[in-house]
Amino acid sequence: MPIDPLSHTFAALADPTRRAILARLALGEATVSELAAPFPVSVQAVSKHLKVLERAGLVTRAKAAQQRPARLRAQPLGEADAWLEHYRAFWATRFDQLADHLHDIQKGTVR
Repeated sequence: MPIDPLSHTFAALADPTRRAILARLALGEATVSELAAPFPVSVQAVSKHLKVLERAGLVTRAKAAQQRPARLRAQPLGEADAWLEHYRAFWATRFDQLADHLHDIQKGTVR
C-alpha cells in the first residue's frame, strides 16, 4: 500500500535536522555544502536528509553547473497545515470549554 503524501511530509518533518534544513531553505536556495556547514554531521549525511525531503516533495534540486542547489517547496507544508487546522479548531473549542468551567468553579456555580 503506497504511503500518502501527508505521511511523507510528517515523516520528513519528524527529524530536527531536516526541520532546520527547511528553515534555512526558507531564506533562499542553498547547496549541500552550505546546508551542512552549521551541523556536526557530514555533507553525505545532509545529502541523505535532502533526499528524504525531496521524496516528501518539500525540496526541489536544480542542476546548475557542478552544483545542485536545493530550494524549498512549501506546498506540502500548506497541506499539512490544512490538515492540522481541524485539530486547532477542536482544541480551541476544548480550551474555551475548560475556561468556562474554571470560571464557573471560581464563581461557585459548577454545572
